[in-house]
Amino acid sequence: MVRILISTLAFLVMIGFCNVQAQNTDTSGKTTYDRSEVTHAVSDFFGVTSEAAGSAVESIFAKQGRPIGYIYGGEGAGAVGVGLRYGKGTMVLKDGTSKTVYWQGPSIGFDLGGNASKVFTLIYGLTDSEQIYKRFPGVDGSAYLIAGMGINYQMGHGMTLVPMRSGGGLRLGANVGYLKYSRKRKILPF
Repeated sequence: MVRILISTLAFLVMIGFCNVQAQNTDTSGKTTYDRSEVTHAVSDFFGVTSEAAGSAVESIFAKQGRPIGYIYGGEGAGAVGVGLRYGKGTMVLKDGTSKTVYWQGPSIGFDLGGNASKVFTLIYGLTDSEQIYKRFPGVDGSAYLIAGMGINYQMGHGMTLVPMRSGGGLRLGANVGYLKYSRKRKILPF
């Protein structure tokens, strides 16, 4: 059983990090954010320098291209093998649409601890703001000892979400799971 879980986790990590392809082909800038707009927004949100934000954004833009929008907010998560994550944020699209979104989801893996994070998620492939209200699978690895930062990819339904997290806590591990985005806060993560 443990070997199957390790093999599945390794396979999903490989898919998540090696098979990320740019899905956004709109380079006109009319419906997507450019690198400087995203770098500025990330820098302001996390309270870091443009140079620090720029290196993370540069990596994501090289793999994904220009995002259609982003979500900024906060979340709390914890796990003892099986974990839960809950968050709330504001989705902002280049066309001016702005909506409050909630997310919640379970995870399973070699994971222990808890953390609270600020989250800035880039959105790719969204054609209608209502499309966000779905489940997005992902693989996550966390190493928080007081503070930490990480990026992962969630893909599904022809869309890619790229959450950047920065926060604090005491957590170490790797897991697979999903986040379900919703219009209202939900207690059950399913």
